[in-house]
This record gives sequence, C-alpha cells and structure tokens, in this order.
Amino acid sequence: MVVKMSEQESAKPTPVDEDPTLAANALKALAHPLRWKIVCTLGDKEMSVGEIVAHTGTSQSNISQHLEQLRNKNILTSRKEANRIYYRIRNGKLLELIGTMRSVLCPANLDDRYQGPEQD
Repeated sequence: MVVKMSEQESAKPTPVDEDPTLAANALKALAHPLRWKIVCTLGDKEMSVGEIVAHTGTSQSNISQHLEQLRNKNILTSRKEANRIYYRIRNGKLLELIGTMRSVLCPANLDDRYQGPEQD
C-alpha cells in the first residue's frame, strides 16, 4: 500500500527544526548506506516493512533495526495497521532535504559531478 503525505502533515514542525544537535544526529543517521537507501526508497510514500525489505534486498531483521534508528532520530514516523507497520518520512521539510541530497549525491546524478579539467 502506497500512501502520499498530505500538505498538512508536510508542514508540521519537528524537533529537528528547533535543535541543531538533533539535526546533526539525523544527518549522521542518514550517513549509513542502508538507511540512505531506505529513505530514498520511501520518498514521499508510506510503505510496510515487507515492501521496504523487497526494495532493499536485505533481511527483515536488518531493515527493522535501521528503521528503528531512523524513527528514533525523528526522520521517520510509523503507524501500525493490523499486523503490519508502515513507515514514511516524518514531514515535508525532511522530504525536501532528502530530495535535494538525492539530486546531488545519488548515483543517477554522478555524470553531473565535476570531472576536473579536460585533458588534451
């Protein structure tokens, strides 16, 4: 099940907005390759743990540990429905930041990186 974030949810401030230490810890959490892959996979969607596992290609226990870390750093929020837990990026500001980081840092954009002076 894929659910997009509403505009009202995207405007909510988070603790990261008010404390630079929280922001630094959130960025440290995003520095792990698998956690980065998780947030890139989520984008503006809500996904179950099983869907995230399918997209990342690692075990459910491994993904669950990383999801918990991202939730504890106020990057993700979750909700439980029956026996499934769904995760999404906490708010629109974080989503925008992650989108900007993706456009600059993700492999699809590596051709845009500075390659140095041309050699003759």
